[in-house]
Amino acid sequence: MAASPRNSSRNRPRASSRPAATAAARCLAGGSQNLSPNRLGQVARPGKADLPASSGTGSKPLPLGVPKVALLIETARDYGRGLLRGIVRYARLHGPWAFYITPGDLAQVLPKMDEWGCNGIIARVETPETVRAVLATRLPVIALDLSREQLAGDHPLSQVSEICPNSHAAAVMAAEHLLDLGLRQFAFVGAFDNPLWSARREEGFRQRLAAVSCSCHVYPLPQAKRDRQWGREQSLMSHWLAGLPKPIGLLACDDDRGRQVLEACRAAGVHVPDDVAVIGVDNDEMLCDLADPSLSSVALDTEQAGYEAAALLDGLMAGRSGPARRILAEPMYVVPRRSTDVLVLDDREVAAALRFVHDNAGRPIGVRDVVRQGALSRRALELRFRAAMGRSIHDEIQRVRLERARRLLRETDLPISALAASCGFAGPGYLTRVFVQKFGQAPSAYRSQMRQG
Repeated sequence: MAASPRNSSRNRPRASSRPAATAAARCLAGGSQNLSPNRLGQVARPGKADLPASSGTGSKPLPLGVPKVALLIETARDYGRGLLRGIVRYARLHGPWAFYITPGDLAQVLPKMDEWGCNGIIARVETPETVRAVLATRLPVIALDLSREQLAGDHPLSQVSEICPNSHAAAVMAAEHLLDLGLRQFAFVGAFDNPLWSARREEGFRQRLAAVSCSCHVYPLPQAKRDRQWGREQSLMSHWLAGLPKPIGLLACDDDRGRQVLEACRAAGVHVPDDVAVIGVDNDEMLCDLADPSLSSVALDTEQAGYEAAALLDGLMAGRSGPARRILAEPMYVVPRRSTDVLVLDDREVAAALRFVHDNAGRPIGVRDVVRQGALSRRALELRFRAAMGRSIHDEIQRVRLERARRLLRETDLPISALAASCGFAGPGYLTRVFVQKFGQAPSAYRSQMRQG
């Protein structure tokens, strides 16, 4: 997880994230949960996909010296929940801590300081009322996804540390996924008012495409307020999508926007993924799996970002000061789903070869096996494949195997020896050698890293 100085470029997550503390100025505690340590002096252990459980009104008094942390973070989406999991993991290892949180996606409020007390705050501060309420506490604060205005040198929040996604890198990863499908025409759909996180994703996407001499069609966001209601915007987006050249790869700035793109495609009679291959960012699993077709997305390491933010806040609460930092939720990998399940190439021989490689990612195939499936000589196919894909057949075989290996390392407990065989490698030693050469770490180390967040 990268942390960088305040003067680095900024990003933030989804367009649909609503103010996490719009009523904070009132400092009301209604509906909150005081997440106190349990009787063992530790934060209650959450389930795999659960938030920390409340200790309830009957919990015992907190031990003296237990830090109390207010979390003004939305809990309705995976982005916020991932941050919370990382914060709780840090508290479990280095605490105990007591937490104040209001589950939901709308207004959240600060606790009554004179009743509950507080030692630190991690918060999304999107409204002037929330900014004033948070700053008035004079407590250590880490903010989520500051805006352009808040990052300006004359704004008090410009001196506050921040958690935000590495949106530029996420967009580059999305572009590479679409390029690997053989697509050479691209489009981008951003968020209303072009917030910083959306602008960074558009910038990263376009820069990566420009590096391979590809341009990008950008959706013209409606300016009239009435046209921003989805009931009206859908027809505008459908008309734009129908007019795009096909086939095309499209990056939506986040998963919410991605689902809207899929709905607009369906309304326009545009087929996904054959006409338009769509990918989002955040990998909100519920949103992505409920989309029709299911939405491919870039997964962000929000849990590690939350962990590092908690560590930073711990130091601030202990009196250790330093320059404001920017903690990045780095992109980890693309989770491919039906919305990008397509291979698009003008050269049918190359397309057939590419499909054969992908269909046999778990078998020990070689270049000779790929050549046997077509009518071209090895030399001719190699030349045409490199011209179309920018890499050799052998490199593509290795790339597909390694991606399969990474997925199995994340999702299964297969021993490395069995996993190597399942990915077509000659043995675990060869897998490890190739894996280290490509990713700079052994397969076992990668698995541990993914399991620990």
